[in-house]
Amino acid sequence: MKPLPREFLPESPIIIAHRGFKRLYPENTMASFEAAIRAGAHMIELDVTLSRDRKMVVIHDDTLDRTTDGKGLVQETDLKEILKLDAGSWFDSRFKEEKVPTLEAIVACCGRRTFINIEIKESAYETEQRPDCIEQQVVSLIQSQKCGHRVLISSFQPEILFRIAKLDSRLLLGFLTEETDAETVFHFAGKLDLYSWNPEAMSVTEGLVQEVHSRNIRVFPYTVNSVSQAKALVEKKVDGLFTDDPVLMIQGLNCFRQ
Repeated sequence: MKPLPREFLPESPIIIAHRGFKRLYPENTMASFEAAIRAGAHMIELDVTLSRDRKMVVIHDDTLDRTTDGKGLVQETDLKEILKLDAGSWFDSRFKEEKVPTLEAIVACCGRRTFINIEIKESAYETEQRPDCIEQQVVSLIQSQKCGHRVLISSFQPEILFRIAKLDSRLLLGFLTEETDAETVFHFAGKLDLYSWNPEAMSVTEGLVQEVHSRNIRVFPYTVNSVSQAKALVEKKVDGLFTDDPVLMIQGLNCFRQ
């Protein structure tokens, strides 16, 4: 099992801030990530895809409609237009100055202060591996910033993970799944040196955790927003939790340990 650097390794479970401090801040914005770091999250999670001019932008949806005042597909909009959009007012007028960040900006700002889980969106995968494909851009950025030991790259699309592994076999990989299909997980685990399996939380059983651990893979369920659910998962020996509220999880699990 690939280790995390000891100076960053907390007691299990690792608290992973899902799109930042999503419960109190507009998701996937600098404000949300900064708040998550201040709250004590051990890792921040973000989503990345490509704009029309093939720049890496941090946004969850394939469209701009829900989390900005823009309209249309992200991949049909140039970066300069995306950067003009308001990415905070939809959540609260206090955040009207928030913008859609680039991945470069987040890594530069947060990469030396915390772990970053970069989820590459399935929709960004291209069958033809172009020189500026998203996988190549992500790997090049991580290498240039020398932060590979603090980054976990995840995706629901296994072909993205295969491509990342070929580009840099040292990088940590996480396989995301919506439905529990242990055979699929183990199939890809046999072909990829997976660091983690990131399943939907309701699908996790203690037996599955034990079986995955036997293959030296960590288990990080998503998205856990109640202390009772977190405690149940901790009792199943998961290694980390994705949450929209890192403060709630940290405080709740600290009480649980006492």
